[in-house]
Amino acid sequence: MRVVLAEDLYLLREGLKQLLTAHGFEIVAAVDNGPDLLRALLAERPDVAVVDVRLPPTQTDEGLQAALAARREVPGLPVLVLSQHVERLYARELLADGTGGVGYLLKDRVFNADQFVDAVRRVAVGGTAMDPDVIAKLFARVDDNVGRLTPREREVLELMAEGRSNAAIGQRLFLSESAVGKHTANIFGKLGLTASDDDNRRVLAVLAYLDGAR
Repeated sequence: MRVVLAEDLYLLREGLKQLLTAHGFEIVAAVDNGPDLLRALLAERPDVAVVDVRLPPTQTDEGLQAALAARREVPGLPVLVLSQHVERLYARELLADGTGGVGYLLKDRVFNADQFVDAVRRVAVGGTAMDPDVIAKLFARVDDNVGRLTPREREVLELMAEGRSNAAIGQRLFLSESAVGKHTANIFGKLGLTASDDDNRRVLAVLAYLDGAR
């Protein structure tokens, strides 16, 4: 799989390059600023982009803005955000897109190489990889419908947003797969969303709704 990497810290950028290369990825571009990221994404059209949010020249949200601009030119371009920060506005736009793989991981909560590599691969093939803390911050801006969810339904929804299947959610919460299916149906009913067989699209729809984009 071909990867474009955007990270302004030299040591971290080099470490990510070595890690991904060791796991069979091809790094087609590794950049340290927003304009170079946009150029690389449009020129290389990689299988997945791994992007920090805050890049030069502004050190605000250059990375996310470049990724979003590239997705407007290349619909469905898979993007995995790797950051110390949750930028709600642009995260909402990225997650609400509804096409292509997306992920948002917090740097200080990536605990091992396998976890990170699995997330990159999942996003590259059109899946989602969401850190629960990111989801929790998006929950802070939801409307009253989400308040109707039970604590267990919230747990199921957060694990869905991580890209987990019903079977995997059941294992995590010690529930049967059929019980998870019932919770999922309840979630979509309470949120006014129609369930879909497309796991990724279903997760994106929920996230878009939660952050006010729907």
